[in-house]
Amino acid sequence: MLLHIVARGRIGRGPEAELVERYLSRVSWPTRITELPDTGGRMPPLPPGAKTIILDEKGKSLGSVAFAKQLGRWRDDGIRETRFLIGAADGFEDAERVQADLLINFGAMTWPHLMARAMLAEQLWRAASILAGHPYHREG
Repeated sequence: MLLHIVARGRIGRGPEAELVERYLSRVSWPTRITELPDTGGRMPPLPPGAKTIILDEKGKSLGSVAFAKQLGRWRDDGIRETRFLIGAADGFEDAERVQADLLINFGAMTWPHLMARAMLAEQLWRAASILAGHPYHREG
């Protein structure tokens, strides 16, 4: 299953970009990043059978194991792509939220969008590791 991060804004070459690259390079599944302008422009169309996860302040706060299990279910159900949407500073409209398969957040605190990318990349690596059967010290 392709793990596709679609984010508003450019990450550039700073330390956040290095973190994203470091974690995505460790993920055993195919990954892709698409950067969109900060404002305007449409999200790329979803292929049939894809799932969408929006990172949003109104989303659920999932633990790493629950996140991994959700991705594993979709993978096992034959989902070909899961798309992770990171919006601009204004976030997402309600109409966009209702179209998502899942809304998640990284807690009640506000995070810069560049950090959200790095945190997502780390969680994708962690989820793939959990699903591959690597020991996870927080489980149990």
